[in-house]
Amino acid sequence: MSPLFEYKALESSGKTLRGMVEAENQKTARLKLKKQGLLVVAISEKSSSRSQTTSSGVPFIGNRVSVREIALMTRQLASLVKANIPLVEALNALVEQTEKPVLKVTLAQVRQDVNEGTSLAKAMAKHPKVFDNIFVNMIEAGESSGTLALVLLRLADLKEAQMRLRGKIISSMTYPVLMMCVSFTLLLGIFTFVIPKLTQVFESMNKQMPVVTRFLITISDLIVNWWYLFLSAVLLSFWLFNRYINSTRGRPRWDAFKLKMPMFGSLVRMIAVTRFSSTMATLLGSGVPILTSMNIARNLVGNIPISQAIGHARENITEGQSIAEPLRRSGEFPPLVIHMIAIGEKTGELPGMLQNVAETYEEQVNARIEGLTSLLEPLMIVGMGLVVGFIVLSVFMPIMDLSNMTNR
Repeated sequence: MSPLFEYKALESSGKTLRGMVEAENQKTARLKLKKQGLLVVAISEKSSSRSQTTSSGVPFIGNRVSVREIALMTRQLASLVKANIPLVEALNALVEQTEKPVLKVTLAQVRQDVNEGTSLAKAMAKHPKVFDNIFVNMIEAGESSGTLALVLLRLADLKEAQMRLRGKIISSMTYPVLMMCVSFTLLLGIFTFVIPKLTQVFESMNKQMPVVTRFLITISDLIVNWWYLFLSAVLLSFWLFNRYINSTRGRPRWDAFKLKMPMFGSLVRMIAVTRFSSTMATLLGSGVPILTSMNIARNLVGNIPISQAIGHARENITEGQSIAEPLRRSGEFPPLVIHMIAIGEKTGELPGMLQNVAETYEEQVNARIEGLTSLLEPLMIVGMGLVVGFIVLSVFMPIMDLSNMTNR
């Protein structure tokens, strides 16, 4: 398979053009560009430099691969594989039609590895910045079970569902976040510029100031004099937290904590249950064996405690037990889900029951998100009212004392 070359060239009009071209070598790439009427200024092979897309924390500047692009690429690959097109040829078609530079280079490298005999899952695992663990695990399960086309379709559905969920959250949170940013900026300006000026006035009174006023002045002094320490502490805390929740030890604890969070815990559980039910319904309805289906669904739920519960249930099935009972014992699945699965097992309509569960919980997830986002706005207004009230009280108490002294 031909590598990719990134080039910078001049058109006949003198306009600079940047892009990528596929060719066997750099000389062939230059000839291709010359035939297009371009004068090559610089050209370099990109498919030989895997570090630019995987090892670096920042790939090509401003060129991160979005969920939408991954979803589209996955659905296209699923269609090609389902049409019995050889995997290397399918990847070649994706490389040719993909416009995003980072994704184009990544797919070219995946195609090259697959052509050399590497499995698709292992080839994608070399690019963690583009394909996450869930994606790679699902591809590996699909390859081992011979259901790669189905798994790719399910992955595309998952990515598109993530897109819809993220879009709904972003649209609902836009106004509250904007309001929070404006409020924070105003408060920062008050504590940085206004309070220090008022402090000089209060100190000139030579009078004991109220406790709330002294507390306000202390906060202002800390922000003005030690802001860099606060900023460093916030950035360091964020980095340590992110590293912990992505570690082998921290991820299970964080996932378990998310399930126990007030208000949000039930939402996290609903999303995981929806993914499990929808995936199982799709795979079982397509004739995939139940053990294989559960293995794929386990990798897809995105929560380790629930994934472990599914894994234990899968082990029990190999011993001849039902699905519902081990899931009930785990305590991770709602009673309604267990009841529906039990009925499906008894009637032989398990895929249909699981689909009903997925649709029911998807509606509940949407309703819960709308309820939580609509609750944020009044809570923020109340919070800002309390902060502003505290500032006004702290400022006006010394002024009122001064006024009383003057009247006397």
